[in-house]
Amino acid sequence: MKHVKTQTEWEYEMSVKILDLIRSELYLDLRFLDIALSALIPREDAALKAFATDGIYLKYSVSRTLCIFKDNPKFLGRAYLHSVLHCIFSHLWLAGNREQNLWNTACDIAVEYTIDCMDKPGTRRILTWNRQQMYNHLKNIPYGISAAVIYQLIEGFDEEHQLALQAEFYTDDHRYWPMQNQQQAAVQNAKDQWNKIARQVQIHQDQHGGDTTEGERLMEAQIKAGRSRRSYSSFLKKFSVLREELHCDPDEFDLNFYTYGLRLYKNMPLVEPVESREIRKIQEFVIVVDTSDSTSGSLVKNFLRETFHILHQRESFFAKCRIRLIQCDDQVRSDQLLEDLSHYDQLLDQFTIIGGGGTNFCPAFSYVEKLIHDGTIPRLDGLLYFTDGRGIYPKKRPSYQTAFLFLEDFDESKVPPWAMRLQLSAEEFISAGHFTRRTDTKQGRQI
Repeated sequence: MKHVKTQTEWEYEMSVKILDLIRSELYLDLRFLDIALSALIPREDAALKAFATDGIYLKYSVSRTLCIFKDNPKFLGRAYLHSVLHCIFSHLWLAGNREQNLWNTACDIAVEYTIDCMDKPGTRRILTWNRQQMYNHLKNIPYGISAAVIYQLIEGFDEEHQLALQAEFYTDDHRYWPMQNQQQAAVQNAKDQWNKIARQVQIHQDQHGGDTTEGERLMEAQIKAGRSRRSYSSFLKKFSVLREELHCDPDEFDLNFYTYGLRLYKNMPLVEPVESREIRKIQEFVIVVDTSDSTSGSLVKNFLRETFHILHQRESFFAKCRIRLIQCDDQVRSDQLLEDLSHYDQLLDQFTIIGGGGTNFCPAFSYVEKLIHDGTIPRLDGLLYFTDGRGIYPKKRPSYQTAFLFLEDFDESKVPPWAMRLQLSAEEFISAGHFTRRTDTKQGRQI
């Protein structure tokens, strides 16, 4: 007998067709998003009143989707694009220790501003007075737009203003965004997948050619900002070394007990997990900060805070570790040793930029080589040099891994071939932490 659809089955089938129609219409306006628009897998969730995503599924309520499509189909297309852009910009995985509600609002503003600047027929809407006021704030930001920058901006607003912005820009539900402490394989796979999609979007944008809208330029800048943060976190892992650490390893067991059990009980092996395992982490590290007159003190401190935050994660560092923080312009100005990463906030609270001269990278490398020769640094895993790149580089390759981190464009030809290099987005460190202003001293600069 022919199956007769129930009302529930028919509604579900119609909701799937609506989502397909939404994707098709968005594709006509935004062809460079073809892969991104089909990356999320639709999944029904009756408890939702808006779209929601965890980076893998696009979750939605069938009844709400049908109702909204009947009254305002253009809103559904905009909401769908809104959730996709959150994934492209990596908003789901960049919250860090920020206040969650405020971070959600900042992400919504970043996405809505991008969509409104695109000004496409399928997603166009009338701007309310609150939106226009907020967009005027964003246009006055000189160093680029990202959710991190917007977070810092609205953090200074009063609570009433923040709540008004939350209501104005709310579009999708963020309840399924991964929590900061979630490290499941599925979460990591989703991050990696959207990282690839973001790169493909950039490539397709370049191939698209023609006139680029302000919204498309905003999108490209935010993709770069999100990738910069992800790249820096993974970049630090290049300095890890393989060593043994005390830790119960459930994936391995002692073969002596295993075979002893077989001999003694015939068919009953004894399994005991090993008490240590080999793992790649960082143990001894040097961070050199360029304190020449061209380096921004506030960005230096926020960079250090972000770096220490990444290194403080247990999977990045051994329990016993040492970080040496060196300040250098045309000579070494200070050397601070941090042996307990839980005290990095205390170090940063007392941190003052010392220098202000020209830029010469050689003194820092000579100083570190002397510490190695004296036995002060028994085994160095790597050195990070945070700089604007305009200085004198050493000609001789050091005995340890070295990386130069640049916050702006740099002359690739002047960087030694033996050095790793990574260009970071300055705006991603704007809200990495708050910095304290101090009065100038003879050698200290306000930070």
